[in-house]
Amino acid sequence: MNIDAKLISVAEELFDRHGFNATGMDRLAQAAGMSSRTLYKHAGSKNELIAAVLMTRGQRFLQRLELDSVAALFDALASWMGEEGARGCLFLRAQGELGTALPEVTEVVAAYKARFSETVRRILTRQLGASPDEELVEQVVILFEGATAAASYRGPAAVATAGRAATLLAQRGRA
Repeated sequence: MNIDAKLISVAEELFDRHGFNATGMDRLAQAAGMSSRTLYKHAGSKNELIAAVLMTRGQRFLQRLELDSVAALFDALASWMGEEGARGCLFLRAQGELGTALPEVTEVVAAYKARFSETVRRILTRQLGASPDEELVEQVVILFEGATAAASYRGPAAVATAGRAATLLAQRGRA
């Protein structure tokens, strides 16, 4: 693993488990086994590192979503949470913790959420055999976001429940 990949991996784990504000650059350097100077050389600023972590995580998640049904989308979420943990959406947590004052982070969050919505649209199109209306896409996205958040305190049943609701909505969208 090259130094940039190692740094992003370590930073993702720390940000995910401890938060963005609570994770300082000294802690990141120590966890990555590098000096602060090396950390800044590779990461630039903390904000740039947060943006890189979010981009990497988003790509990793979206790669799993070449799916043909809404049920499979929620199964993929359950699988992800089984591997990564159920602590809520890291993108929404970044936005909530850091606000909109950091354009490099805000832009990454907005771009990811737009790509995710487009992914949901593609999944629904495959399932329905036609383009879904905007309302259905938005409903499935909101159920997905809600399941991601609720799983952190309600457990995996939240994902299964939201998946069933999304599947019913998609079936109605077919009529």
